[in-house]
Amino acid sequence: MADGSARPVVVNQLGAVIGARVAAHPSRPVVIDDAAADRPWEVAPQADILLTRAFPAWRQAPAVPPYGWPHGLRWIQTMSAGMDAYPAWLWCGTTVSCGRGVAAVAIAEYVLAAMLAREKRLHEITVRAPEDWRDVELGRLEGRTLGLIGYGAIGRAVGRRAAGFDMRIRAVRRGAWTDAEPFVEPCASPEALVAEADHLVVAVPTTAETRHIVGRHLLQAARPGLHLINVGRGDLVDQDALLNALAAGTVGFATLDVTEPEPLPAGHPLYDHPAVRITPHVSWSDPTFEERLVTKILANLDRYVGGQALIDVVEPGRGY
Repeated sequence: MADGSARPVVVNQLGAVIGARVAAHPSRPVVIDDAAADRPWEVAPQADILLTRAFPAWRQAPAVPPYGWPHGLRWIQTMSAGMDAYPAWLWCGTTVSCGRGVAAVAIAEYVLAAMLAREKRLHEITVRAPEDWRDVELGRLEGRTLGLIGYGAIGRAVGRRAAGFDMRIRAVRRGAWTDAEPFVEPCASPEALVAEADHLVVAVPTTAETRHIVGRHLLQAARPGLHLINVGRGDLVDQDALLNALAAGTVGFATLDVTEPEPLPAGHPLYDHPAVRITPHVSWSDPTFEERLVTKILANLDRYVGGQALIDVVEPGRGY
């Protein structure tokens, strides 16, 4: 960490607003705004800190560290929580922290909206003429079982809001169950979870272990009519298996904010499927997102200049 004796030099790839807020920090950092994202790893050699995001260029980064990496960098702060866009060498010689939790509230509200849309079917029951008036039976969230694959910041935020609707909430996670909310029931396996869930939320980071975690085997174990909601990454769901499950009725509806790839190619069968809703990876969108992000960055900058451990540090190889 910095010893506080020199002004930190920050390469900012997150836009002018964040750059201005960082420049106003009491440590009086030197901020180098870098709007070009075609080679985001090429930073000024005097830089101590890099603020970056999952630009498409990161996925095309060299397989080996560029010459001189990490230059003078001592800390890299990313915008998103997921780290699947970045090369493994990002961690070589520097500390990486992520935006864990910044979008959790927005994503949780998206999930609640998706579940309510499925149960209340407002788009289906809207009337536009007298002859459209009819009696219909709507669903409800109270008493429904919500399954959470993943119980990190997003899973927690979803669970807290679902508890307000008196849903039964079950979850699986990879880590130890040492800090679950009292209204959440730990579940032993994804298979046991989907067998009971009416709504299933996938909110885990994408890693080698989680790719296609929702696949043919898991979907065959699902309670018929399952509503699948993916707000993690597109490759968490095997889309061919999903189409088969939709045809079989084991999945009754799918809300997908993420797909593999993004966007799906023209003519993909998921686009026009009557039991699928696709949104363009915007569940994180929120008028307060930038403020939440800069608050996290500034809190970590306080720690950096004070020689304290950073928060939300990503361990090499962990992926989140």
